[in-house]
Amino acid sequence: MDAPQPNARASGVVATLAFAGTVAAIMQTLVTPLIAELPQILHTTPANSAWVITVTLLVAAVCVPVSGRLGDLVGKRRMLLACSVPLMVGSVVCALSSSVVPMIVGRGLQGMGMGIVPLGIALLRDVVPAEKLSSSIALVSASMGIGGGLGLPIAAAVAQYTNWRVLFWGSAVLAVAIGTLIWFLVPDVPASVKGQRFDALGALGLGAGLVCLLLGVSKGADWGWGSATTLGLFVAAVVILIAWAAWELRAKDPLVDLRTTARPRVLLTNIASIFVGFGMYASMLIIPQLLQFPEATGYGLGQSMLAAGLWMAPGGIMMMIVSPLGGKLTDARGPKFTLVCGVLVVALGYGVSLVLMGSAWGLMLTLMVTSSGIGLAYGAMPALIMSSVPLSETAAANGFNTLMRSLGTSIGSAVVGVILAHMTTSAAGYTFTSEGGFRTGLIVGGCVALVAAAIAAVIPAARAATDGDKAGPAATPETAAAAR
Repeated sequence: MDAPQPNARASGVVATLAFAGTVAAIMQTLVTPLIAELPQILHTTPANSAWVITVTLLVAAVCVPVSGRLGDLVGKRRMLLACSVPLMVGSVVCALSSSVVPMIVGRGLQGMGMGIVPLGIALLRDVVPAEKLSSSIALVSASMGIGGGLGLPIAAAVAQYTNWRVLFWGSAVLAVAIGTLIWFLVPDVPASVKGQRFDALGALGLGAGLVCLLLGVSKGADWGWGSATTLGLFVAAVVILIAWAAWELRAKDPLVDLRTTARPRVLLTNIASIFVGFGMYASMLIIPQLLQFPEATGYGLGQSMLAAGLWMAPGGIMMMIVSPLGGKLTDARGPKFTLVCGVLVVALGYGVSLVLMGSAWGLMLTLMVTSSGIGLAYGAMPALIMSSVPLSETAAANGFNTLMRSLGTSIGSAVVGVILAHMTTSAAGYTFTSEGGFRTGLIVGGCVALVAAAIAAVIPAARAATDGDKAGPAATPETAAAAR
């Protein structure tokens, strides 16, 4: 591996990768302001237009771990450039779309580029000086949350005051900017693995299992949780993923080294990541609805989409501020301590929401607190992973951890969606979510954050690497801090 770059060069790399992650997150939330208008825009039914959102999740889930493994095999810079291409092409396809099929294709292409974040985090281990590594990991990792927090008001403003196609033309320009910055500022680090083959069968098996699982989770509410289709998808997911795991354990060069993943430190971090993803998404699903519900309900705040986005924007700003501080905390006390602190802060944010949910200022403060916790947690999880896996598996392990976070957000969306759909009240002939439903969703989010804290608290200390331990994790500042 090449020596880490000088600070000036490393700063450019970190800024580029953080920008790339922010843009990728913005692309995920890009269509949120258009949800109600998509059936009319695309001349289709609401059920069909929902695929514009679902397809991005499914494609990203399949492609993120594959991109990570390819990054280890052929080079992370090369795969970063490759990920920027579908982001750009997908944006152009969406901008030119007038019907649902090309829009779904374009959104699927955008999903293919989401591997850019775990690849970028893995690259930091190769190019950033040791004293800057933890804060750099924290910033780039949190960029997905930062982009999500800032992307909503930006997309809402563009959608409200210009043509909806401008959203996608703008994202195409940003994707070109990402590719250009990567080309000129990110160094070409040699691949960390040589002489191994890509596990194509493993990629197909993991992809098929994830599609069945996430499709059942994301569409179960629409199809019915007890329907033959939903149950069949869950059964298929279990069968396929068990077969996939058996194959991976036998494969000479597996897509995901399950023996490494089964190490207690890695396994518990990945399990905690599922709960952290759930905890993050619950607030992002509930608070916009509370802000936009009619005031006549007695608990809604009657804000427009743009106003709601602006009330939520400080959450993204707080994440941007807190993430580098989380890196310093990781250097001082270790990533496990940072992760526990982060999810406890998230739980505190949910507690604040139960007291202050009656005002826009209160909900803004809630998001500022929860986003601060997410900024700490999202920076700590990759540090825990990278201090626990060999250099040859850095990108693949980060991709798998990102997948676990995405799985958590998908489960969180489904669970909170069920709560809001079933805890309702009626007035003037309309049925809508009750105040108790929103409070229950917030309580569940806080409880999930506490579960994440409990899991994080039992993550074991890092095993110290020796010079002869080629299969073990490389010695890094976060490894040393975590071992204390």
